[in-house]
Amino acid sequence: MAKSHDSPISSGAAMNRVSLLLAALLAALLASAGPALRAQEAPAAYILGPDDQLVIRVVDIEEVPDKPVRIDMRGNINLPIVGRIHAGGLTVEQLEAELVEKFAAVLQTPTVTVFVAEFRSQPVSVLGAVRTPGVHQIRGSKTLFEVLSLAGGLNPDAGSAIRITRRKSAGPLPLPGATDDSSGEYQVAEVSVKSVMEAQNPKENIQVLPDDVVTVPKAEMVYVIGAVHRSGGFVLSEKENISVLQALSLAEGLDKMAAGKDARIMRLVPESDNRLEIPVNLKEILAGKSGDVSLRANDILFVPTSGAKSAFTRGIEVAIQMGTGIAIYRR
Repeated sequence: MAKSHDSPISSGAAMNRVSLLLAALLAALLASAGPALRAQEAPAAYILGPDDQLVIRVVDIEEVPDKPVRIDMRGNINLPIVGRIHAGGLTVEQLEAELVEKFAAVLQTPTVTVFVAEFRSQPVSVLGAVRTPGVHQIRGSKTLFEVLSLAGGLNPDAGSAIRITRRKSAGPLPLPGATDDSSGEYQVAEVSVKSVMEAQNPKENIQVLPDDVVTVPKAEMVYVIGAVHRSGGFVLSEKENISVLQALSLAEGLDKMAAGKDARIMRLVPESDNRLEIPVNLKEILAGKSGDVSLRANDILFVPTSGAKSAFTRGIEVAIQMGTGIAIYRR
């Protein structure tokens, strides 16, 4: 048990030297504990809060357990001897100073160390088209760009805007165009992905606060499938639509087996899962004999394969395999 003021500590000077020696030894052990332990040291600016898990060590006080102590929802921790301490809103250094003051009632020169075993009090939700969506714990001050980096960065199908949602009780969003949501409890604002990534307007790279929600919607896309060199989905970026010729360019042109005159645009019917088929003669468009056609978001440009060309090519391949020496026809 710890000694109180009513029971003087024998050989005080010697005891002080022992305490200082133990503290130095503890510091040396922590310094050599390797990256796994040092990674849990909180940055100087980190503010402790509910659900954070702390490891508290007090030299010469065996009653303080080595297992993590949780900060409760009111921001308090409970320790033997000193009882309830309010830790929420303090940095690690401030909490250490507070504990030194409390334990000074039972020790002449208290030595206290505090480490954060688990960071849980500053969650930020990053949702949508990022590589690792979910809840991320921020440590200290983080900008929007840094939070997106914590989430692994943007996916290739990310849209052109990033949406930030913040509780009004945390303060206003420092962005132009911020508006209240329907509940009146949150503010919502958007920033341009291009602006943030290219640092065009540093003021948009705002500080993200705990409990903010950062959403990166998927971009609207058009799809080119079938007899093209590079089938797939193509992001519309900040444009509302692209033309058939632009989509073909992104798909690196028609395959040699393409039946361009029989192509079709498959377009979603509003408020339905069905698609409307719109015939498109790509040969006439490419030859300038017909006007280009606009594609809308989620349109599918389907280019079928020419059955006659396929049969002809297969026949040549069979002939080559038989060793007849016939060369493959190339356009």
